[in-house]
Amino acid sequence: MLQGTENKMTKPASRSDGIYREVKEMAARFDFKPDERINESELSVRLNVSRTPLREALNRLASEGFLTYQSGQGFFCRSLNPLEIRNLYEARAAIESEAVRLATGRATDSALLDLERFITAARATYRPGTSPVELVRQDQDFHLRLARLSGNGELLKLLENINARIHYIRLIDLQAMSEQHGGQALDNLSHERIVTAMRARDGDGASRQVRVHIEERLDEVTNNVRRAFSLIYVPQEF
Repeated sequence: MLQGTENKMTKPASRSDGIYREVKEMAARFDFKPDERINESELSVRLNVSRTPLREALNRLASEGFLTYQSGQGFFCRSLNPLEIRNLYEARAAIESEAVRLATGRATDSALLDLERFITAARATYRPGTSPVELVRQDQDFHLRLARLSGNGELLKLLENINARIHYIRLIDLQAMSEQHGGQALDNLSHERIVTAMRARDGDGASRQVRVHIEERLDEVTNNVRRAFSLIYVPQEF
């Protein structure tokens, strides 16, 4: 009887989490237009969910920065502007540079060897024709591995939040980089330099490499936001 009661109690939470993840993906992809008011009635019908768990998900996403809330007006998609994206990139650089510094001192030799094997295997991803979606996935995987090795769960959660909020812009950025290279393969040399510093237990050097790796794309923020708007309002396939 207790087991049955426990199952009943966990099902609503699981359903609520599912709604949250689905709407979060929509917000991350800018399925809602920037600054667009979200019609909760239409969204509940679209997702085939009731208003209560949907409202819980929207509140949660607003608290995490994916949506905004205006009293008396409801929920809105977040803005898309160069200053906000720049702020997120700078926050990401600060979080990751500290995470990798901690990871360099805390990770075991075995863990760092596994990381080196990971980036060696990842070289195959950086080839002509690889989609920006796959390149972003590969890059995020690497950086999340670094954050996990820091042993600091709070830094990891902060990074996961920022990654989701800049995901669309990073797709645009990698697409632009690929075009600038004339379709030639990109590389992961910056990742290799980070791991080389970590293997040498050079925390400051690894931290510096991470910051350079992230900040080198800041100059393209305005152009990438402009490209993002063109894709949001005239959808294209990656």
